[in-house]
Amino acid sequence: MAKNFESYEEIKKWRDEEIRLRSSDTTSLNQFHDEVMKAVYALASKTIRSEAPCKFAWFVTGSGGRGEQGLVSDQDHGIVYEKGDKHIDTYFADLGKELSDGLNTAGYPYCEGKVMSSNPIWCKPIDEWRKQLIYWMDEGSWATIRSLQIFYDARVLIGEADFINIMKEDVHQYENEHPNLLKRLLDNVRHIKNSIGPLGQILTEDKGKYSGSIDLKYAAFIPYVNGIRLLSLKEGMKETSTIRRMDALLQLKPYNQGLKKYKESFTDLLTYRLSLMNDVESYDDAHHLFIKDLDKRSKKDMKQILKNGKKLHQYVAELIEQGVK
Repeated sequence: MAKNFESYEEIKKWRDEEIRLRSSDTTSLNQFHDEVMKAVYALASKTIRSEAPCKFAWFVTGSGGRGEQGLVSDQDHGIVYEKGDKHIDTYFADLGKELSDGLNTAGYPYCEGKVMSSNPIWCKPIDEWRKQLIYWMDEGSWATIRSLQIFYDARVLIGEADFINIMKEDVHQYENEHPNLLKRLLDNVRHIKNSIGPLGQILTEDKGKYSGSIDLKYAAFIPYVNGIRLLSLKEGMKETSTIRRMDALLQLKPYNQGLKKYKESFTDLLTYRLSLMNDVESYDDAHHLFIKDLDKRSKKDMKQILKNGKKLHQYVAELIEQGVK
């Protein structure tokens, strides 16, 4: 990054001017998202006018954590810090709010689920974080299990990567001692959006602004992301990228044969999405693909991606239900 920014509006202007130049592949695009978010952090830390009082990590999760953001993306992030007291807690609460507001101004809308550093649930000292993870796993409601899965995609942008690794080790240890955790995680993501009809047709939205489209996030990405995350957690992996998780899993039995075709489909999905994102403006627009705009070959490709997503989800469910080790 060649310059210091004086405002979040200036960061947004730079982002808007540059982002389409970085959209030739998912890796380049996500490296640029990282640059923008680090620019927001630099300005936020300068704005609150004091140095961090202890070691900490600012991490991103969701598609940002996995390195799978498209051109338009909301924000998902949190803070973990070394120790807490009134002064330290106030500092990181202020930083978390500044980061969330700054990202919003810079072009990353607030997370509707409030997975942001401005939310005390996602901003706390490491000892409280570790207790919270155990609570999420013990309590086991839909909401807490969902939060656990969101956390598992965490990737550090600024600060101490070891803090996140320590917490993920806690999750792995708990899973080893409580095998039913994987089944509860599976139950949390068992229901996926049905995208292929009984006659093999692509099922589209039937009303509203997006009538005639499919929601790529829920119909295509979610089955792959959720399924591979579950296997990655089961095997104690720290990778966050779905592709890298697949690469690691492909080195292990029983996945070395079963996952290959799914990796190909997910890679195609990432590439295919980039080719469709030139005209999107809003976060919702970025996830809706109008089938009528596709040629015959593209429709065939998308149908195969959707079918394989459902098959992968079923494959993962069978492995976990059978307790394969």
